[in-house]
Amino acid sequence: MPAIAEFEATARERLDPAHYDYFAGGAQEEITLRENEEAYKRLRLIPRVLRGSDKRDLSVELLGTPSSMPILVAPTAFHRLAHPDGELATARAAARAGTIMIVSMASTTAIEDIAAAAREVTPDPGLWFQLYLQPDLEFTEAIVRRAENAGVKAFVVTVDSPVLGRRERDDRNAFHDLPAGLFVENLRNIGENRSGGNTSHVREIVMSAGLNWDHIAWLRSKTKLPVLIKGVLHAEDARLAVHHGVAGVVVSNHGGRQLDTVPATIDVLPEIAAAVGGAVPVLLDGGIRRGTDVVKALALGADAVGVGRPVVWGLAAGGREGVSAVLDLLRADFDQALALCGGRHPADLTPDQVRR
Repeated sequence: MPAIAEFEATARERLDPAHYDYFAGGAQEEITLRENEEAYKRLRLIPRVLRGSDKRDLSVELLGTPSSMPILVAPTAFHRLAHPDGELATARAAARAGTIMIVSMASTTAIEDIAAAAREVTPDPGLWFQLYLQPDLEFTEAIVRRAENAGVKAFVVTVDSPVLGRRERDDRNAFHDLPAGLFVENLRNIGENRSGGNTSHVREIVMSAGLNWDHIAWLRSKTKLPVLIKGVLHAEDARLAVHHGVAGVVVSNHGGRQLDTVPATIDVLPEIAAAVGGAVPVLLDGGIRRGTDVVKALALGADAVGVGRPVVWGLAAGGREGVSAVLDLLRADFDQALALCGGRHPADLTPDQVRR
């Protein structure tokens, strides 16, 4: 089975160069983008032996949502740039893998259609919804209701984007708008005909520098579903999240796409896990490319990890089958690494098994 790098190479051949750069690129000098992967290479695994386990159980449950493995589909925008089937293909592949897909608010397919595609595979798919809280709270609430009605099981609020990071590849390519015929369908006004009609009613995502904990409290008052926050890098913010009743935190630097020179997520994970103290689940994304990366993240305190770009590379390389191949590869790679570390279940991994 090809490695993730081979899927990326195929995707690069097939994608419009500007679209490849959009998915692959990061902020400014892309220091954090590179560091997300490089940081894993500085970590060494210390296996345990003679633990007498010939069968492994990779499954986890996160906030009431079961997953066949602790490897989730992280939210990424604009899947129809990668393949005509876009998020429909990704949803079917995630459902086939039995894992959680965190649907991006900036998807090029409406949440209702994504959920319907996932239900073609399994009657109760694990779908969460990534949300940018908009200054227009009435419109934000309408999006929340749409997602709830579609059957999502949690909301993941991105909190690391008070303004949009400067992505110099996009500037060089003058790529700042979707091509004709593609829209951010979850921002289409409620009641608008998704198959046609006046496209002027599709709003743009507004980054809000005024976002604060009161907005998180507002969202929690509007939904009974768990609310996680995504984009936590400072331990004190993790402590505040628990204090403010957040259901989970996602250690994320937005794939290196927002503030350049912030640390790799794996480097700050231990202090955030310590700050949370097991009160809520801790997820991590950024730089996961191998099963050994997953093992290191779980050993250092993550309950699960999210993968973004690898899923896009699989999608561009082969549609649903490509995404399935990427998820199958990561599952098999993680299973092997877990076995070699002497583990039967993800919870068996411990911090003393990772050394710098």
